[in-house]
Amino acid sequence: MSRKYFGTDGIRGRVNQNHMTPDVAMRVGLAAGKVFKRGDHVHRVVIGKDTRRSGYMYEPALAAGFVAAGIDVIMVGPMPTPAVAMLVKSLRADLGVMISASHNPHYDNGIKFFGPDGYKLSDETELEIEQLLDDGCSDVLVESTALGKASRLESARGRYVEFAKATVPSGVSLEGIKVVVDCANGAAYKVAPDVLWELGADVVAMGVSPNGFNINDSCGSTYPEAMCERVLAEGADIGIALDGDADRLILCDEKGEIVDGDQIMALITRTWAERGILKGGGLVTTVMSNLGLERLLNSENLSLERTQVGDRYVVERMRELGMNVGGEQSGHMVLSDFSTTGDGLVSALQVLTEIVQSDIPASAACKQFERVPQLLKSVRYQVEDPFANTAVQKAIDAAEKELAGTGRLVIRKSGTEPLVRVMAEGDDADMVEKHVGIICHEVENAA
Repeated sequence: MSRKYFGTDGIRGRVNQNHMTPDVAMRVGLAAGKVFKRGDHVHRVVIGKDTRRSGYMYEPALAAGFVAAGIDVIMVGPMPTPAVAMLVKSLRADLGVMISASHNPHYDNGIKFFGPDGYKLSDETELEIEQLLDDGCSDVLVESTALGKASRLESARGRYVEFAKATVPSGVSLEGIKVVVDCANGAAYKVAPDVLWELGADVVAMGVSPNGFNINDSCGSTYPEAMCERVLAEGADIGIALDGDADRLILCDEKGEIVDGDQIMALITRTWAERGILKGGGLVTTVMSNLGLERLLNSENLSLERTQVGDRYVVERMRELGMNVGGEQSGHMVLSDFSTTGDGLVSALQVLTEIVQSDIPASAACKQFERVPQLLKSVRYQVEDPFANTAVQKAIDAAEKELAGTGRLVIRKSGTEPLVRVMAEGDDADMVEKHVGIICHEVENAA
């Protein structure tokens, strides 16, 4: 069955268009309320959001749907996505909802769900909600005496701050470490600086003045250049850039060099292996991670398991294989000893722990391997199926043949736009560039 509302990470789109209207949000609350109303106990849902102005619209709409379905609503305000996942379990709630479009601009928003175990919903559960949305939700409405109630949890921020601090080993202090943290004017604009300061760091905070429209606007993990400049200007030891809902992390070392998710995963995987706390003998990442990461781990008898793009697929494989480290090159880090979803701040704390315990600079800690030349380009297509085009297929076949043994080719359609993403990597940078260019040309001109 095709998916009408849900994408790879909940429901997402342009504010007040298509599926992202207040009416749909209210019906989503009704439908999800019915799906998760199991048993005779008092049912509860935790609702968090980032700092987009539109969150003020979707929060009450969702709450109205849940209350009408007989579900109690606990609103926690602007909080990181991983905080909502944590609070669902902590509060023994039946469901968690995060209102956010992650790293997208303010004019987009989205609705993410977490089950009572703190994990994102399965495809089957999302389809069950979709079925109710299409069939109408009139039979979900409860009698007036059975309505839910809504309240705000004032202690939510403090709960998450203490949770994040507890992920740092006992006795580790960030005293003497100067940290630039860019919160993207998003959900972590208060909690991230608080956590770092309470752990002893000298904190330089940026992206902490949200106005409803400046989330991810030339700041945060998708625009780390501003953080790098600030690190150099302040003489800081490290820079931390989060995205709008703080489930993504990009670092910057003391030299102003950007550190992506692959290097961060390599550092955490290797140090956890040395400490004897790595589970499953390796890590889970996606097809986009650099070949250099795979070669490094294999040289140390550690495995690398690849999935399709999307942190939910990484988590599914981690659970299947019993592994506790996973993530994406783009910056999603999933450390299942602590969280059920990506947590940028907690991942940054693990890197800071290694820097402190090893007494080495960030540039040494975060340079784990030499990257294999890699190139990713996105190209717009005009036909229904560009892969059915003979010239496109010939270009792909030729690239796979020439890269065999020394590199990789990954081609996929975007889930939200008429774009094909072409990624190639290999020891010969010129060869990589040549094949990406040829494939993009053929896709663009496919008729």
